[in-house]
Amino acid sequence: MSGALPGPDGLARCPWGLSPPDYLAYHDREWGRPVTDDQGLYERLCLEAFQSGLSWLTILRKREGFRAAFKGFDPAAVAAFGPADVERLLADPAIVRNRAKIEAAIANARATLELPTGLAALVWRYADPDAPAPRTTADVPASTPASAALAKELKRHGFRFVGPTTAYALMQACGLVDDHLVGCHRRGAYAAVLPKLR
Repeated sequence: MSGALPGPDGLARCPWGLSPPDYLAYHDREWGRPVTDDQGLYERLCLEAFQSGLSWLTILRKREGFRAAFKGFDPAAVAAFGPADVERLLADPAIVRNRAKIEAAIANARATLELPTGLAALVWRYADPDAPAPRTTADVPASTPASAALAKELKRHGFRFVGPTTAYALMQACGLVDDHLVGCHRRGAYAAVLPKLR
């Protein structure tokens, strides 16, 4: 139940973003930055699903391996994957080798391509820029009514591995909510661009 704490450069950060360096860089440069394109959201949706049951640090350190294995997370390329690709991915030590998650990534690519207005348009309908600002880590929810509704909508369109908790992690990572703690130097960093995205 900690609030924002000073990092090695003296700037206050969310406690999880203080170390190791992988987390600090991700916290400062990416987490909470609005992602508004289909490919970017598809990548993060896949990574959040692969993270389920694992440390996010594991995913960060394998991210380039994931990008290589999944053709840069181009939904059209991944949607064309077949059984041979699944076997190739299951043998690839650069990624998390889990059949259900690999098959979900392929199914989610196909579902992305079938959305009439695109993944970004669907996901951003659930943005909540006015969510209460968390003061401590205890104030950050694992899921919300909005993430439950987003998960339900994604599942309705054929997406897999998208429960309310995974959906909320996506919302946090992609700037749909600002869960940087009060006092964190990244809190509110992207507020000015949010109205243009709704």
